[in-house]
Amino acid sequence: MTIRRVVSHVALAVCAAAAVIAAASPATAQPGANRAAFTITSSAFAQGGTIPIVHECTSARPPDARKKNESPPLSWSGAPAGAQSYAIIMRDLSNNNLLHWIIYDIPVSTTSLPQNVAHLYQPPVPPGSRQIYYRGSASLWGYQGPCSPSSINTYEFRVHALNRATLTELNENSSIRTAAQVIANASLGSARITALS
Repeated sequence: MTIRRVVSHVALAVCAAAAVIAAASPATAQPGANRAAFTITSSAFAQGGTIPIVHECTSARPPDARKKNESPPLSWSGAPAGAQSYAIIMRDLSNNNLLHWIIYDIPVSTTSLPQNVAHLYQPPVPPGSRQIYYRGSASLWGYQGPCSPSSINTYEFRVHALNRATLTELNENSSIRTAAQVIANASLGSARITALS
């Protein structure tokens, strides 16, 4: 047998052995490979759409009865493994990322917010959640809707999956910027939706 034929037979044998090993070994799945992506949606508007006027702030002059400053309904799914609670942060991306709303300590069993979450430090829905006091064009607990009468701005709603069930270092005196940083530090991952107003 020539050297070339010996090498050929050895190569075939190695390939066959590799094929047998590959067939016998289960495939190693990448972490989260079969997991749905973390997403957030709203029944009030589509990604990149327009936020309905009912969700706009009420501080405009002259007053507009259609503007109710009601938070929009939001739903999310596909949170990272290990999530113990959720927080939502709303920002005006067109105005230096101005913070408009933070709600946190949302129970991990909750995957949606209804329209018009109560303007309270501890709203009844969702139970256990807390909101930061908004100090700006309005002074209130929780949601402050779009207030851009002379421009069309882009607003972001971002849900964070958190590594703790409650953010004990935050309370009714915490600033909105402090809360945003605490949430970022505890975040396991986030999902966002943006819309115009």
